[in-house]
Amino acid sequence: MRLNVPIVGFIVGVLMPIVGFTIVYFMWFSGRDVSAVFNAMTHDHKMASKVLTMSLLANLLPFLYCNNKRLDYAMRGIVIATMLYAVLIVMVMFVW
Repeated sequence: MRLNVPIVGFIVGVLMPIVGFTIVYFMWFSGRDVSAVFNAMTHDHKMASKVLTMSLLANLLPFLYCNNKRLDYAMRGIVIATMLYAVLIVMVMFVW
């Protein structure tokens, strides 16, 4: 399987913030239930944007890996997924 295709980078870019959310959950909200955290995030948009932003930092690892290995097309997919998440964060902060 070829790794230097944009769809692979996009899939990695979409899935890594989920891993990042898991890490943020265990660091910040380890004593609370996951459903309670999601409920708090739906009511407090500032907290939701902070958690999503910290989760998005997980995309930095595959981005740097692709940069060092010169996987430019995969890196392009990661950047596209990151920009879509950034649009989601802005919408959570200001629209919803």
